Amino acid sequence: MKLPEDIAALAAETIAALKDAGLTIATAESCTGGLIAGALTSISGSSDVVYGGFVTYSNEAKIAMIGVPFGMLRQFGAVSEEVAIAMADGALTAAGTHVAVAVTGIAGPNGGSDDKPVGLVHFAVATEDGTTHLRQVFPGNRDEVRHATVVQALRLVLKAVA
Repeated sequence: MKLPEDIAALAAETIAALKDAGLTIATAESCTGGLIAGALTSISGSSDVVYGGFVTYSNEAKIAMIGVPFGMLRQFGAVSEEVAIAMADGALTAAGTHVAVAVTGIAGPNGGSDDKPVGLVHFAVATEDGTTHLRQVFPGNRDEVRHATVVQALRLVLKAVA
């Protein structure tokens, strides 16, 4: 499958940066359903640095696969800063990698609210030095929001490993 050019370029740059730094990565994805891991693994040689991905679309998967606390999901909701950070931290621990990136959001067209509009995505990148978070609201339809999420996630990983 051919990736969009911007994602293919960022994925190649991310794989190269991880290789140069001697680091490995795992993904924890909700709203993207594995697209970030798919982008990374579309690059030849990615098996040197990509552990794999956790597609934690449901709350149950977030709990079972990467240890997101049930109480946190109940208190803050799946689309929140707290859950994104817990997803990244949980993926880092579960995979034993150097880096983990997590995304949770509302790609639409349904599911939005005043507090959490369609297009809202929480990102987190975990490393041994700590975990960073970014909240962003993207315009567009479901495909456009998911595309923008993959692009931003790869940019955040590049920033973390640079």
